[in-house]
This record gives sequence, C-alpha cells and structure tokens, in this order.
Amino acid sequence: MSTTIPQNPEPEGGPDDIEVRHARLIHGESTTEIPVHQLFRETPDGTHPPLSTSVVGRRLGTGEQPRVRPPARRQPTDLDPELTERPARVLPASLGVLAGVGGAAGCAVVSWWAGFVSPAAARLLELPPSGAPGLGLPQLAAYIGAGTLTLLGFGGLMRGHAGRAWVLSLFGRYRGTIRRTGLMWANPLVLRHRVDVRLRHWRSEPMPVADANGVALQVAVLVTWRVKDTVRAVLGAEDHEVYLRECVESALARVLPQMSADLPGSMVTESLHDIEAVGEALTRVVAAEADPVGLEVFAAQPTRIEYAPEVAVRMQRRRIAALEARHRDTVLSSVVDSVEDTVTRLTTRGLVDLDDYERKALVKDLTVAFYTGRKGDGS
Repeated sequence: MSTTIPQNPEPEGGPDDIEVRHARLIHGESTTEIPVHQLFRETPDGTHPPLSTSVVGRRLGTGEQPRVRPPARRQPTDLDPELTERPARVLPASLGVLAGVGGAAGCAVVSWWAGFVSPAAARLLELPPSGAPGLGLPQLAAYIGAGTLTLLGFGGLMRGHAGRAWVLSLFGRYRGTIRRTGLMWANPLVLRHRVDVRLRHWRSEPMPVADANGVALQVAVLVTWRVKDTVRAVLGAEDHEVYLRECVESALARVLPQMSADLPGSMVTESLHDIEAVGEALTRVVAAEADPVGLEVFAAQPTRIEYAPEVAVRMQRRRIAALEARHRDTVLSSVVDSVEDTVTRLTTRGLVDLDDYERKALVKDLTVAFYTGRKGDGS
C-alpha cells in the first residue's frame, strides 16, 4: 500500500523554525510513491529515506488509471564469458608432414639399431649389418620418441573447407575457431567440432497455432539463416538447429495470436493475409531469440497458412457463405441504383406522372425485372 504526498504550503514562521523538506513531489505527470509505514520514518541524521519515482502514463485529473507497461521479455545471457569466437593457433601443414616423416624415419633407424632388420633388407638398403636382435632401454626410449613424433606430425594434419569452420576445445576449454581453408596443422589433442557457416534455408513442417479469434491454423515457415558465432552455436547450445526450430515455434505462438485470419469479422486491425507484415514480425522475434546462440536470421517468411483439419470444413462453408452474402449485397445495391435512376429519369423528364401507389408498383416491377435479369446473366 502506498500513498502520494503533495507539496504542502510553507507553514508560518521563519526558515530556521522548520526542517528542510524535499523539493516538490509532483512534477507534471511524475509522482513519488511512499509506503504507509514509512510516512513518519526518518533516518538518524534527520533526513527522509530515498524515494522511488513512479511515472503516471496518462493525464492527471482525468480519472484515468495509470498505464502499466508489460515487463520486457528477458533474453538469455552468456553464462561463460569465454564464449567469444577468436581465431585458433595453427601451423603450416609442411611442418606436420616434416615431423611425421622424421618420426617414421626415426622408427626405421631404431628398428635397424635393435636388430629387427633382416640381413637381406639391410643389404638392399645398403646398411651395415646390425648386432643381435634385442630391445634394450635405449632402443625402447628411442622407439617411444620417434613414434610420438610420428603421431603428432601426422595426427595434427587437418583440412579446412570453404563454408565450414572448426571449433577446437581442449579438456573442456575453448581453444579457438579455424575458418581457414586448405591443409594445416593443429594440436592433435584438441577436440574438433565441424560447423557449417554457409547461408542455409530451413522449411518447417506445418505447426499448429491459433489466431486472435481462437481459430486453429497450421503454418509452415521458411527461415533463412546462418551461423554467425561458431563458439556460441556449438558450445552455447546443445543443438543450435533444434534451438532454431523451437525459436520459430515460440515466435509463431507469440505473433499470430495478435492477428486475425478473417479480418472483416474481427476487431483486430492486422490480418494474416498480409504476408509481408507477418514475415517482418516473425523475423524480428526469431532473430532476437536466436542471436544469443550465435545464429543470424535474415528472414522468417510463412509459406503456407491454412485452417486446421478439424475446422477446415466449417471455415470453408463460412467463407463461401460470406462470399455469397457479399455477392447478393453487391447485386442488390446495383439493382436499387438502376431502379432509382430509371424512376428519376422518367419523372424528371415528364414522361409519366405517378402518385405514391403507382410509384411503388413501378419500383416493385423494375426491381423484380432487373434482379431477375442480373440473376439470369450470372453476375
């Protein structure tokens, strides 16, 4: 419970006899709300507690209630500040190939050193004869080093494609994004996620939704989108494609109930027949919801809007009845205009002199004749 305290006139006495009050609490259409339990509360230093300001949305003194604005829709925020795309560190592929070849050559040399090369192969390779076969500690250490060098050299080679990117992570931590093309070398211990960053289209299945009048509809949407921030798309959402589909479904549930499929019979000023306006509204909502996960939505255009199967037959009959009523009204208005024009010409030119009874009879005959003729012509 709160109340509003207007500015009181200055009491009698000098300024030294009264304590200093705050400035006016009413400024145009702004008032200050003070809880009742704090009306006579003062802080130890003699000042009043801070007051919050409330803005009245309509004119004061008109009896209107303040306009309450609905709370803004909260958008998801990044929980991890490291989810920002940055280039990963890569080396030329030639270094990886050189390391792999060197490691393989080292393995061959260690094999000859350990005596695992047959005399025939040694003579073929023009190698001096080795000693008795045996794998000692030095040979084992050399094997491990050469094998590790081979695995690191060849295991780190990777190829980048145009329109695709690699998101690298090491032990659960983001290490960068590779958007380069061609052969390159990266740390073979990192986990690689391939992302398609090309411009893509997604056509939804017919989704159930209701318009402003509660009529059940089925809407299919064509979305044009692409991945803008790879790390948010891969690590910020479990599946960014599924997230996009859910954003489209949520946008349909928020936008279409504000419009009407049958504008003439409703109080809503926006119609679903205006496909361009519907597409713009859907695009704004879907783009705002998909942006936190690094998706850029260019267009979300409905490709098909139709009645749901359970109401399609009834709505089709209603539409046909409305068209027939509109056609009858048009035909009747045309017949009445023709009869009025005919009677007016006959009387103004003095061709006939009619009293009320004769005028009514003539109007009736002309109406029947004109309406029968229009009906016979099929117009």
